[in-house]
Amino acid sequence: MRLTAADWLTAPGPQAVMAMLEDGGHQALAVGGCVRNALLGAPVTDVDIATDARPERVMDLAEAAGLKAIPTGIDHGTVTVVADHTGHEVTTFRADVETDGRHAVVRFSDDATEDARRRDFTMNALYCDRRGEVVDPLGGLPDLHARRLRFIEDPGRRIREDYLRILRFFRFSAWYADPAGGIDPETLAAIAANLEGLSRLSRERVGAEIVKLMAAPDPAPAVAAMAASGALGAVLPGADATPLAPLVHMEAEAGVPPAPMRRLAAVGQADPAMLRLSKAQARRLAAIDTGAREGEPAHALGYRLGAETARDALLVRGALMGAPLDPADLAAADEGARAEFPVRPRDLMPDYEGAALGRRLSALEEAWIASRFTLDRAALLAL
Repeated sequence: MRLTAADWLTAPGPQAVMAMLEDGGHQALAVGGCVRNALLGAPVTDVDIATDARPERVMDLAEAAGLKAIPTGIDHGTVTVVADHTGHEVTTFRADVETDGRHAVVRFSDDATEDARRRDFTMNALYCDRRGEVVDPLGGLPDLHARRLRFIEDPGRRIREDYLRILRFFRFSAWYADPAGGIDPETLAAIAANLEGLSRLSRERVGAEIVKLMAAPDPAPAVAAMAASGALGAVLPGADATPLAPLVHMEAEAGVPPAPMRRLAAVGQADPAMLRLSKAQARRLAAIDTGAREGEPAHALGYRLGAETARDALLVRGALMGAPLDPADLAAADEGARAEFPVRPRDLMPDYEGAALGRRLSALEEAWIASRFTLDRAALLAL
């Protein structure tokens, strides 16, 4: 099988790096996500290259070709080669010698099949040469064409090599698997039997995987399977997958693109510290969650949160309550986002100062919001 119309493969950068290796007498194969996505017709962002050349040899070949080489992970076989102003990770074929549930001690190999066996899923163990010829050492193509996510060989063993693969499994299920096909019971059983390993993962890695999962077009089936296996409760204690499917349906009806923080707010119990979210993500999650669950009217949400966050809170509220989103609420939220409180501190001075001034402004603002912004400056000052 040959890839056609693969612009990423025929680009100057990958071609230069792969030609450099081949001209030096070595194999050069694009591997993993770039091949998988190209075969699925999905965007390709990063091009990783696997080779039988040892890291030091890659460095020497790059220097001889006039390319910059950076020993980013040379002990584990990875050299970043910069070509056409882009970094390309070149990694020597490897086999695991020892694993501890997250990291591996590796030895270098000359065999692409051996390299493929240490990867996670069959659809990720696909390679292609610089002419686009696909190399499939482990029979991953049928799984890819069927949109079937399957661990390579024994699921339990693959998971115990790296417990992050539990979360990666559900993330890849959401992005690449056919939800109608369901998840193999043996795989779910292997995940359920190894949940204790999730506690060994860093919060940053857990958070990154959950955010990527929630960014999928429809993560609801994968998150439901995650809940059924116990993995959801292991990383987000108390979370409930039930509101996610209604939320995704409401997003589609409203023409709203996926948003991870909106979806995290729907499943609940997403402690920003537990997931090590960024400050911006944590603020947005808290605003959506509070707005959805406290029951303020739509116009007040729009005023306090802005139109976009208020819309997200209303969507989550609808999903939690099992009620469709009312277009009138969206209009009210937009109205609130445009509203400007007509009273200024100077309007209350010198009768009010300091803390008393702040309290009086807040009281008038609440009265103005309660009136749905109908009270003007004169009416407010007359209160």
